[in-house]
Amino acid sequence: MALHLLKLCVGAESIGDLEGWIDERMALRRTRGEPLEQLHTTRMVPKKVEEILAGGSLYWVIKGQIAARQRLTDIRPFKDADGIGRCHLVLEPAVVPVAPRPFRPFQGWRYLLETEAPRDLAGDDAEFGEMPEALRRELAGLGLL
Repeated sequence: MALHLLKLCVGAESIGDLEGWIDERMALRRTRGEPLEQLHTTRMVPKKVEEILAGGSLYWVIKGQIAARQRLTDIRPFKDADGIGRCHLVLEPAVVPVAPRPFRPFQGWRYLLETEAPRDLAGDDAEFGEMPEALRRELAGLGLL
């Protein structure tokens, strides 16, 4: 069973903001001739790497709700220029909307069990995925989604 990570998407107002940032970073990497992979840097290194890389995703909390996920493909610890340990979370650039669920703010990241992860808005829920994000957010806040 995969283990996931949960993180705040600081500064994002919507899934569209997150996708826009990813597109900008990928274009910059392409211009620089760097490998086309999305990296998210964090200070702490997860200890359960094998469980996370066995199909885990990074779930993003946007405006107080778990809203989307990206599949994790690698976790790379490193030291920055100041000698401080950090970690690159390597993500698939595709963002998958999930059934919105309220979540309070927190610092860093948290583990998220497979059984606690919200479902993707695909398949039978595809019509919800095509619904405007603001409407999904409001319906979820009312407990209707």
